[in-house]
Amino acid sequence: MERFGLSPLIRFTLLSLYVALVLPLPVLAPESLRPLMVAGLILGLVLVVGLLSEQVETDAAGLRVRYPGWIRWLLRRSWSMDWADIRALVPVGTSQGGTVYYLKAADCRHQLLPQRIERFDLFLKLLSERASISTMGIGRLTPPWTYQVLASLAALMVVGELVSGLAISQGWISLPASYPG
Repeated sequence: MERFGLSPLIRFTLLSLYVALVLPLPVLAPESLRPLMVAGLILGLVLVVGLLSEQVETDAAGLRVRYPGWIRWLLRRSWSMDWADIRALVPVGTSQGGTVYYLKAADCRHQLLPQRIERFDLFLKLLSERASISTMGIGRLTPPWTYQVLASLAALMVVGELVSGLAISQGWISLPASYPG
């Protein structure tokens, strides 16, 4: 059995973006709401980590897309398809100019082909060999450089927020008197 998780670059990018966007919120919240804000941000982080934990599993019988057991009870979106049932890959254009592919089954079911997984080339090779369909010309949904740029920007945001927080806590800069915090 082979197991494919979300690409580490994509996982890191989305986690760092979440942190960059929510890190300043407890500091900016009124004092009475800060504990609730921190609890909500931690709960949100657990949910984001859960969403980014989707796995694709392949074995001799077919493929399954599902979440790990610790979050599966909440995120019930999973599916499976036997290799023998897969009839075709159906390309569909996206509004951003990319192409996603759907696996079409013998019963006319369509499931979205996971294109953001690690070891994508190996996954396509297994799909082609076991389902007897051509995967030529199928690539990742988004080129890696887009996630690299987004990850860099998110990291810069976090560094900027940490430096600003340090500057405020050390008294190097002060907030306006009308600041509600």
